[in-house]
Amino acid sequence: MKGIILAGGAGSRLKPMTTAVNKHLLSVYDKPLIYYPLATIMLSGVREIMFIVRPEDEASYRLLLGDGSAIGLKIDYCLQDQPRGIAEAFILARDFIGGDHVVLALGDNIFFGHALRGILEAARAYKDGATIFCYRVSDPERFGVAELDSQDRVIALVEKPEKPRSNYAVTGLYFYDPSVVRIAAGLKPSARGELEITDVNRQYLAEGRLRCRVLERGFAWLDTGTPDALLDAANYIATIERRQGLKIACIEEIAWRQGWIGDAHLARLADAQRNTEYGAYLSELPRIGR
Repeated sequence: MKGIILAGGAGSRLKPMTTAVNKHLLSVYDKPLIYYPLATIMLSGVREIMFIVRPEDEASYRLLLGDGSAIGLKIDYCLQDQPRGIAEAFILARDFIGGDHVVLALGDNIFFGHALRGILEAARAYKDGATIFCYRVSDPERFGVAELDSQDRVIALVEKPEKPRSNYAVTGLYFYDPSVVRIAAGLKPSARGELEITDVNRQYLAEGRLRCRVLERGFAWLDTGTPDALLDAANYIATIERRQGLKIACIEEIAWRQGWIGDAHLARLADAQRNTEYGAYLSELPRIGR
């Protein structure tokens, strides 16, 4: 399976913070926002990942993450001059995807909860069709909405409905089989001129190949597209980390726990960030244990 992180866009709702800095590089408490979707994909067991970024942001991403080898990954970059919808990611990355399955994460979505790794691995295990993740929200009109039956099977999908028939928002994390490239290539732009991910999911639904996993109570799904949402996310992460003494979305820790890097390599990564709380945490991981 390949991974794609969509990290383009101007972040207009976050200006002036995003006038000179890509929104996915803004901090959420103690690490860049982009670490959180990257951590989600890593927890899925995926090591080959493509970042779709704006040309003016490529150098910043390369400075932050390089080619991924420092944490046992293989990272590629694809340049997108302007956003044309989430589904365009599969067209831009068609050569990268090849005939493989793919997981797509939006760069401004944060997932956290008990047994998340197992849920992601279960989604990856399906060999046919697509898996979406839904989350109950109080303001579904802001999102793509899934109408579900009593067994959490999708009946209908509506993009930002004026009168939602469900409170279940479709989150920014999607697992697809290789036919997603064909489906995306056959889409027509919506009224707002974009290739909609909802239309991709509708096609899988029409073919009877769309699964939905509802993220129940105890899970957190945070969308960080506004200043208030960004602050809420930072406060949430800070509260959990301070209480537990464990970090959320620490990509070096995930690589180490997955066995992609060893103790000596982890120690070098910690030393590179010595005199910081983050580096001190990395240096303590072998004592905490896998």
